Amino acid sequence: MKRIKIVVLLLSIFASCKGPARTIVNRPALIPSFIQGNFSDDYGIRYNISNTLWIQHPNIKYHIIQWNDKEQYLLAKNADTNPSEVGLFTRIDFMRFESMEPFTWGFCLTVFDAKTKKEAVTKAQADRQNPKKGCSGYPFSRMKKAE
Repeated sequence: MKRIKIVVLLLSIFASCKGPARTIVNRPALIPSFIQGNFSDDYGIRYNISNTLWIQHPNIKYHIIQWNDKEQYLLAKNADTNPSEVGLFTRIDFMRFESMEPFTWGFCLTVFDAKTKKEAVTKAQADRQNPKKGCSGYPFSRMKKAE
């Protein structure tokens, strides 16, 4: 009987304890399919975008660490081999386009030199209501599938 009381007591203690709060993070494997693949923008720059890596040719790489589909942005860490902003964080806002074929979506390097993930997420946001000037006064880079 004493053992049962101890077991019940221990179970009630464990049941009442709350573990650390869990933060749900969108994993790179869930990046929207329209962003993945080989692209070129309206400036002629080529890109390869996968679940974990955004490459802007010829030599800029962003390691994707999370994305937010609802707010339409990616968070990435700049590669140690980049020519500048090495190891810092980048926020890439994106949006779909209608009636702009062959360009189907666009992006904005909203923040590319943040010291922390939090700074990259909160420092600035793109203005999707005005894609011609919504990227800190500049247009979103329009993307089309590379041939």
